[in-house]
Amino acid sequence: MSVEFRQRKPGEYLNIIRKRKWLIILPMIAVTTAVAYVVYRLPDVYESTTLIVVTSSTLPTNVVPTATEDSITRQLSSINQIVASRSSLEPLVQKYDLYKSERLRGEPIESVIAMMRKDINVEVNTSRNDITNGFNITFRGRDPKTTQAVTSELASKYIDEQTRDTSHRGQSAKEFMNNQVLSAKQELDAIDKNRLDFMTANANNLPTSSAALISQLNGLREQQKALMSDIGRIQDQRAANQTSLALVKKNTEQQKADISETTTDPKTTLAYSQLVTRRATLQGELTLLKQTLREKHPDVIAKQKEIDQVQTDMDDMIAEWKEKIKEKEDKLKNRPDMQALAYENAIKAADGEIKRQQQMLADNEQQINALVGRLNNIPGAEVKLGAIEREYETKKAAYDQLLAQQTRINLGADAASQQQSEGIAVVDPANLPSKPVAPKRLMLSAIGLVVGLGLGLVLTVAFEVPRLLTIQTTEDVRHYTGLPVLISVPELLTTQEARAVPRRRRLLLAAGMAVTIVSIPLLALALKLTHVFELLMQASGKS
Repeated sequence: MSVEFRQRKPGEYLNIIRKRKWLIILPMIAVTTAVAYVVYRLPDVYESTTLIVVTSSTLPTNVVPTATEDSITRQLSSINQIVASRSSLEPLVQKYDLYKSERLRGEPIESVIAMMRKDINVEVNTSRNDITNGFNITFRGRDPKTTQAVTSELASKYIDEQTRDTSHRGQSAKEFMNNQVLSAKQELDAIDKNRLDFMTANANNLPTSSAALISQLNGLREQQKALMSDIGRIQDQRAANQTSLALVKKNTEQQKADISETTTDPKTTLAYSQLVTRRATLQGELTLLKQTLREKHPDVIAKQKEIDQVQTDMDDMIAEWKEKIKEKEDKLKNRPDMQALAYENAIKAADGEIKRQQQMLADNEQQINALVGRLNNIPGAEVKLGAIEREYETKKAAYDQLLAQQTRINLGADAASQQQSEGIAVVDPANLPSKPVAPKRLMLSAIGLVVGLGLGLVLTVAFEVPRLLTIQTTEDVRHYTGLPVLISVPELLTTQEARAVPRRRRLLLAAGMAVTIVSIPLLALALKLTHVFELLMQASGKS
């Protein structure tokens, strides 16, 4: 089964610290001594500050607008990037022999420039209530006069760069705005030309022509009604003529029928009746002969010829009757019917007039459809023309606005080129520092003391934790076994062992002191090579 770890009493921990006091004191002495040695050999760092403000323009604000805090911050950020460039800082390093020790130990120029950037601080002024549009430039160096000179040159670079930047931005803005105005003018001219072309191409479909088109359409509608009325009237006349013609033709047919009725039918004559009687008698006789004689008998053949002759006479009478009827019909047919001819001519004339009137009606409908199409196109043309007009007005308003902006920007650019706009001026020149601002030796030494104490405590914990996990005292026995302790026997040492214990302790103390003495210069060398405190000073300077 598992047993919980026994919690020690504060007195027990104090006994452990008292027992391991030299394990705590010696590392603390070594670290504190090494840190103090390195810290007090660090070079003094001086700080020089100059205050620069944005000067107001001599021109009215409607010509040259006043810079806001945001614009100043963006402007300073841009200038800071340019001034803090290597091309700007490297000449200062060479001129004032800055960071000599770092360069002598072989640091590349890029690292030196990086260190110088960390020593330069640019921030918006917050220390003086009477200045709200200024900023401070601070530089940290190891020589007071050099620090002051570098700060002054940085301020000069800032002022020169701001002047060039303002002039350049003014000219760039001027060129940009000129291009924008030219582009807007070209777009406006293109839309104006498009509008003119559209009005030219749709001259007949413009809203202004709708009244004339409606008047023409009403006239064509009236003409259409008149044509349809004339066509109906002519069609009625034609129908009447067709009816009359049909009656005339029916009368002619009736006359033809009357011809056959008025011509005597031969079947009604006595001669035809006699022939019919004669044929019947002969056929009777032929039948009697065929009963006694053969078909080729001469009497039978003679009798058949008589019958055929009678039949021929009958047929001749019918043919003669039909021929007479045909002659009369031909005479009636060839005789011109003036009344029917007059009706036919009238019908043909009516057909021609109807065709002409229908062609006129078709032309009228085409004209109406064309006018209706033009009228239907007017709303679309009006919408398109309205869209073009709105686009033109929008572009015109934008163009007018760009013209106003162009005038203002051109005035601002001219003012900047003639030094009449806002600028930067030094209010507080770079001061000559009288005392160093870094390193804070007492604070760094205190840090070394705390680090040494912590190291000693870590070593103590490393040695004592294994012992805390084993049974060392009667309290441990009672806690971990749960049994009462009846008796405890102290450690029994011989005389020789008793004399060896203090001797061993003195040897260990001597060894610890020797290690401490040796570790002090080694630790100091390590701190110097790693440049820990230089980094701390730069970090404290930034904060």
